[in-house]
Amino acid sequence: MHRRTFKTATVATLILSTMVLASCASADAGSGGGDADGTLIVYTNSNGDGRGEWVTAQAKEAGIDIEIVGLGGADLANRIVAEKNNPVGDVVFGLNNMFFETLKAEDAVTAYEPAWAGEVDQASGDPEDGVFWPLVEQAIVTVYDTNIVTDAPDEMSDLWEDAAYDGRYEVNTVLGQATPQLVLAGLLAPYLDEKGDLGVSDKGWEQVEAYFAHGSPAEEGTDLYARLTRGDVDFGVLPSSGITSRDAEYGTTTGVISPADGVPYVTEQIGVIAGTPREAKAEEFIDWFGSAETQGAFAAEFSSYPVNEKARAQALPAVVELIESLPKQDIDFALTRENIGAWVEKTELEYLP
Repeated sequence: MHRRTFKTATVATLILSTMVLASCASADAGSGGGDADGTLIVYTNSNGDGRGEWVTAQAKEAGIDIEIVGLGGADLANRIVAEKNNPVGDVVFGLNNMFFETLKAEDAVTAYEPAWAGEVDQASGDPEDGVFWPLVEQAIVTVYDTNIVTDAPDEMSDLWEDAAYDGRYEVNTVLGQATPQLVLAGLLAPYLDEKGDLGVSDKGWEQVEAYFAHGSPAEEGTDLYARLTRGDVDFGVLPSSGITSRDAEYGTTTGVISPADGVPYVTEQIGVIAGTPREAKAEEFIDWFGSAETQGAFAAEFSSYPVNEKARAQALPAVVELIESLPKQDIDFALTRENIGAWVEKTELEYLP
């Protein structure tokens, strides 16, 4: 079976100057600064769908005052690097291994072993140095509403190779975000060729060109599921944890395309930002947020699949079933990290509508 129905019960990366980034940071996180006793500034790209508000409220109940500052994955990583000589943020979570490896290489994050280190597979994080630690695993999936769509393809490439799907799938063109970059990496992964342009064969770039050419660009401020239910598009990409809430909100029954070679997976990580004067508070937050109790509650609230094995018992059964049934696409993330900036730039200049 290549298609599954999911039912629920209930970089070019944007380049900014250091001066502009620092200015934005001061505006967004004004209560930080050099005060070791100030509010903890938490950077994340995983604050949507009410997550930021939930984490803030739950942390306060635990006696930790935080301020969430959210940005897209690539933009957030750039910001942390730009601020590394004068850090504004104290702790960062939600970025995937690829972004955290960049932060690690730039000495923008620092090692800390959480109290819950023994409850996770450290190989999913940074087993060599323990600079960042895994929280949540997600699949990046192409979804549709089974109440409407009866002709979903078995393979992703059918969407842009079969004229029957022309214009029926949404493409996210904001490549400064983590999910669109993972989509791009997934498109190129089968076509890596050291003799090709930027290490990719002509066939690979043809796939990227066709993917964007035959898709419907996402509408800023409009949820994919709003477009699905009103018939603008029939398919689109979503991190797996977003399915449950949208089925509840829109009355959909989500189906997922499961290609034979798998789908991209991402493991969201957490780490201490180097140079923070609130290092002890950052470590306290990490101990609290990554604990089995908090991650279990987070999983139940936001349909996530926690890496913490003790927390996984609280994950929704449908979420566990989906994640454990979808094969992982083989993506060389080390190579992707080295090339993603150039891949994004080429895509933006040559292939985006």
